[in-house]
Amino acid sequence: MIVVAWLAFEVLRQGRTVQEAAVDLIAPVYIGAPLGMLVALHTLAGWKGTLVLIGTIVVSDSAQYYSGRAFGRRPLAPAISPKKTVEGAIGGVIVGTAFMVVALTVMFPATPIVVRVLLGMIVVFLGIFGDLFESRLKRLADMKDSSTLIPGHGGVLDRIDALLFAIPVFYFMVLQGRVA
Repeated sequence: MIVVAWLAFEVLRQGRTVQEAAVDLIAPVYIGAPLGMLVALHTLAGWKGTLVLIGTIVVSDSAQYYSGRAFGRRPLAPAISPKKTVEGAIGGVIVGTAFMVVALTVMFPATPIVVRVLLGMIVVFLGIFGDLFESRLKRLADMKDSSTLIPGHGGVLDRIDALLFAIPVFYFMVLQGRVA
């Protein structure tokens, strides 16, 4: 109700378009909520939980890049991100999932193997979707990089886009006691 009221206020009283007002409302949720969950994750699972999640995303991203460069032939989403390939995504899923399985085995050995594998796959898939989503946002805004703060890396948002989509599911699994 608050979101609808705010949207109506922005459009009716401030003279903004629905699109402009929606961006103001979505941005804090898209970035703020997952980062808040990351802080809560650190509180619940400590540095080990945070490291497993961030490490899985980093390993998966790297595996996507290198397996895509080595084996990539078919574009994954050419209109959104022309350099991403199906083969790169497959490599990222395999290596990222394997990393999470091993990392959870070491850091949280009481976590059932089925949870380790499924959570690894879900986190990696969500990371890929997060990366594609951010790429789509950049295409819609007609931007190559989201900022120039980190030269050559596309900006801060490019560094955390996969993580933003992966954090909620990992956080809720920890919150539910599935990762222990």
